[in-house]
Amino acid sequence: MGLFLKNVLFTVVVPGTVGVYMPLLIARGHSAGHGITFVLALLLFLIGGAIYLWCVWDFATVGRGTPTPLDAPKVLVRRGLYRYTRNPMYVGVLIVILGWTVLHRYPILLLYAGIIFICFHLMVVLYEERRLTALFGQSYHDYCEQVGRWLPHRRQ
Repeated sequence: MGLFLKNVLFTVVVPGTVGVYMPLLIARGHSAGHGITFVLALLLFLIGGAIYLWCVWDFATVGRGTPTPLDAPKVLVRRGLYRYTRNPMYVGVLIVILGWTVLHRYPILLLYAGIIFICFHLMVVLYEERRLTALFGQSYHDYCEQVGRWLPHRRQ
């Protein structure tokens, strides 16, 4: 299966479920906002989606892989948004979930976003960072020193 198709399939199944299907399931029965609320939600969807797609592009073109651990990038991706945070893809998905929260004005979606963030954090700390250290060694260690896990380091 081609790299493009694998990235599309992963995107539909995993972030599609976490960032679109589950929030819609949780918010069913709650009306969507309109006016400025709708515009703000749309802006969050666009920003979160653009972040995610940019990262998938970098994984495919630079890393020659996908976001799935089964076909992870073969090269450590340090360009694009990965220059500022080590986990921009997760940040993009969380921004999309916040978009649903704004659109439906439903606080349970904010709780869902918090739970998803905890799951992302545990996945990163307990699995991804260890695996990337094993794969890329000192190069990954240096990258961790220079780039924050979730938020950019303050440049000095």
